[in-house]
Amino acid sequence: MRTRLILGALALTILLPSLAALGTEAGGASPKVTTINLVQPQAYTPKAINGGTDDYHCTLVNPHVTKSSFITASQFFPGSKEDHHAILFLVPPSLAAAAEAANKGGHGWTCFGESPIPGTGLAQITNTPWLSAWAPGHGKDVQVAGTGTPLPAGSLVVMQVHYNLLQGDKPVRNSLRLWTVPSSTNLQPVTLNLYPAPPDVPCATGVSGPLCDRTAALSDLSSRFGTEAVGFVNAIEAICGRNPANPPAGNTTSCDWGSRSGGYVVRVGAHMHLTGRALKITLNPGTPQAKVLVDVKNYNFDYQRSYNVSPPVKVSAGDKIQVKCTYDPKLRSELPQLRKLPARFVTWGDGSSDEMCLGLVMTVPKLP
Repeated sequence: MRTRLILGALALTILLPSLAALGTEAGGASPKVTTINLVQPQAYTPKAINGGTDDYHCTLVNPHVTKSSFITASQFFPGSKEDHHAILFLVPPSLAAAAEAANKGGHGWTCFGESPIPGTGLAQITNTPWLSAWAPGHGKDVQVAGTGTPLPAGSLVVMQVHYNLLQGDKPVRNSLRLWTVPSSTNLQPVTLNLYPAPPDVPCATGVSGPLCDRTAALSDLSSRFGTEAVGFVNAIEAICGRNPANPPAGNTTSCDWGSRSGGYVVRVGAHMHLTGRALKITLNPGTPQAKVLVDVKNYNFDYQRSYNVSPPVKVSAGDKIQVKCTYDPKLRSELPQLRKLPARFVTWGDGSSDEMCLGLVMTVPKLP
């Protein structure tokens, strides 16, 4: 998941144009469903820089929508095992020209740690909302009945793919399918909020090496991804009430956030990397009103999914949302993708060999 996007989302609400089973049109008739197939115009060969093992690349595709509609479901089809994850962004008509300008020769652009469209800046993050996100094990993204997001006429789509070169470096060609209904369909908009916690996972017991020192590991993170990557680590440490210079280390991390959206929680998601073992999201922890939204006890990076909350749970702005993650550092010496890499103190980072702890909470203003 892109660090800069998550940093922007800590303060800004992102509308998720995604997720829905079919609603009904104003007149009560079942809406007509249109299927849009989008294929990456040409294969892309991933390449890492600065001694890293990861590449983020954005590809622009045109759904050629001439009438406004709602996206009710989507499915990303990875073109190769190098695909670590993908985020699909809507480009509204107002930013279409900027996206086309960045797409020189139809080759797309590098978008590691950047906003989806070069030159538009962080201010445009909320104007390029997520259509969906894909990770291994994810299939068709269909959510709670009666929800969706507008797809204005003239919109484009960005497929941002994180390529993991630990898996290979062959040319990759990805594709995407969208299901839409007319804009007259009565659907509830879904709001996605992202709640991270900072991993600080020491090397496994009995394992040593230069990068087992946290300061050295952060320096390596900076060399691979830039100083902004370390700035993000320090920011979430501070937000979560820790000393960025000396946070508590261990195999478990958690952070409490104030909910940024009121309404009803209808769906949640869990994201970690390869050493993640468990992720739990709790509403108002430690109170009589505490409610576990999801408790993934057997997290598997190769089978990530979202979880519908049934019945939906009411949440008010300012309610506490806690995300808690558990890791197994021994997996670094056991997994084929990681065991050839040097031992390291693991912090938040965009690379496959780094870690994340990210809870995704999706709400609607009213029950659909």
